[in-house]
Amino acid sequence: MKTVVQWEYDFRKWSENMIERSQVDVSQTWDLTHLFQTEEVFNEALEDLKGKVDAFQKEYEGKITTASQVNAGLATYRELLELRGKVSAYCNLAVSANTKDKEAQTRAAQTLTVLAGLDAKLSFFESELSQLDDAVLEEARANKENALYIERLLEDKKHLLSKDVEATLAALGNTLDAGYQAYNDIKFKDMHFADVEADGQVIPMTYNSFEGRMQSESNTAIRREAFKVFSDTLRKYQHSTASAYNTQIQKEKTMATLRGFDSVIDYLLDRQKVSRELYDRQINVIMEELAPHMRKFARLLKEIYQLDEVRYEDLKLEVDPTYAAKVTYDEAKQYILEGLEPLGEDYLKIMKEAFDNRWIDYAETIGKRTGAFCSSPYGANSFILMFFTEDMNDCMTLAHELGHAGHFQLAYKNQNILDGRPSMYFVEAPSTTNELLVEFYLKNKAGDDLRMKRWIISQMVAKTYYHNFVTHLLEAYFQREVYRLVDAGKSLDADMLNDLFRETLAKFWGPEVVLTEGAELTWMRQPHYYMGLYSYTYSAGLTIGTQVAKMIQKDSSVANTWVEVLKMGGTKSAEELAKAAGVDVSTDAPLKDTIATIGGLIDEIVDITKQLNA
Repeated sequence: MKTVVQWEYDFRKWSENMIERSQVDVSQTWDLTHLFQTEEVFNEALEDLKGKVDAFQKEYEGKITTASQVNAGLATYRELLELRGKVSAYCNLAVSANTKDKEAQTRAAQTLTVLAGLDAKLSFFESELSQLDDAVLEEARANKENALYIERLLEDKKHLLSKDVEATLAALGNTLDAGYQAYNDIKFKDMHFADVEADGQVIPMTYNSFEGRMQSESNTAIRREAFKVFSDTLRKYQHSTASAYNTQIQKEKTMATLRGFDSVIDYLLDRQKVSRELYDRQINVIMEELAPHMRKFARLLKEIYQLDEVRYEDLKLEVDPTYAAKVTYDEAKQYILEGLEPLGEDYLKIMKEAFDNRWIDYAETIGKRTGAFCSSPYGANSFILMFFTEDMNDCMTLAHELGHAGHFQLAYKNQNILDGRPSMYFVEAPSTTNELLVEFYLKNKAGDDLRMKRWIISQMVAKTYYHNFVTHLLEAYFQREVYRLVDAGKSLDADMLNDLFRETLAKFWGPEVVLTEGAELTWMRQPHYYMGLYSYTYSAGLTIGTQVAKMIQKDSSVANTWVEVLKMGGTKSAEELAKAAGVDVSTDAPLKDTIATIGGLIDEIVDITKQLNA
């Protein structure tokens, strides 16, 4: 058990212990030699890709007339995409692991420029396929390997542009991503935070340390001052960040218009094969029905911490301020493997390989990208990036990212590269299922230990569900309002974005939470806005994940069905995949049950708290 004072010391020690990547044990980093053994091999692969793209263009551009040519071309096209994916991943992963590595940055920038040129050369292929007679395409569909791709091509051909326009857009790919590039430059290169001075302490702060520790610091004076320092720095960059974001959304509006869509939202949903009805329902139901439960949770925090008021910066507090389950990396590994046992030996084999063969980059190093993610280039292992600070929450984060890894390893081994990736609506379901299975396991493991049980349940609410249902829901609601304004011909600046986000927060939290100055700047912290309609899919994934995890608890045989669904990759729509797993998202029943589950967990925390205080 840790005291508050010890927690403060631990935080300071963590900040001071951030080291350069060159100083860390390589066992704590991922192994990019799984992609290319050496820099020389990488350069050879890039040259090989350039040559193969030129040869492909020479052989097929303007010459595709028969079904056999379509199928032969697609076979080669898939090979080119696989090599391109590995080349791109190698560059981008190196920069994510160390944004201060000038050599990696130069390599990535140069490679992205080359890839944009190659994409332009390849763009003719899909355009020319779409212009073929339907009879030729229907004949080509007899090839099972290409059937689904051609079916979707026939569906989407009305939104494809001329060959020359598609080539131009592909060539401008790197330039069209300027918004996201600017966002990352502001966040990782320009922002520097002052030390936090509060309660007689001076604590250094970085972007990572604020989001990783300080926003949940139990000392109210330190936590609130940290939020002020963090917000003051964000505010200095609000106009440049707004400009970057506006660049992104105006690009999306232009692309939507070019491809024949009246709305940005419809354009982005079309790529996911998700209906507007499903999208709107996901946001509206959660906004309305989850809010009362989370306000109750806010009141509980106020009571536990004896706060005069619950402020925005208080919402990430731990339920038990003097209890924190610490976990080593090896212990986390054990918990995850034991928690995921219901998914079967074949699935566990993937998890063990991830731990044993350095798929995971968990070192706490200076210059490392914030947050956590899993990258899965086709034809290679997955790569997971995160910070492991020995907080139990890190165990849940790792279980989550391993869920992505397990999903894509299974999907890619059973589907080709064009059919492997499911709709974004479904993509967070396997990760959240993993996270919940581990949390259910730890909850059961706690037994009669009420403090431990309360802490685990609170992690489920405050981390898993808060992050995926609350944080990302508010982002999604805000994003929908942004796109509505863009559809109406508006250009957005920092003041408008701040107002929109504050209104979103006020609608959800009501009078229970005081929106401190700086809360409105939260939109600046989220890279998902540069990835289309991504934020809302977390709640979709967690809805499916919750239902699947609950079913597995009741009947272990459901796990076999779930693994088979993961193998389907993108061969079915998100709704079809969910239904195959036993979850019918065509109705609001799974969503409402998941919200009720969250409410039940909060009630359980309240009841345990009363027992402990009795």
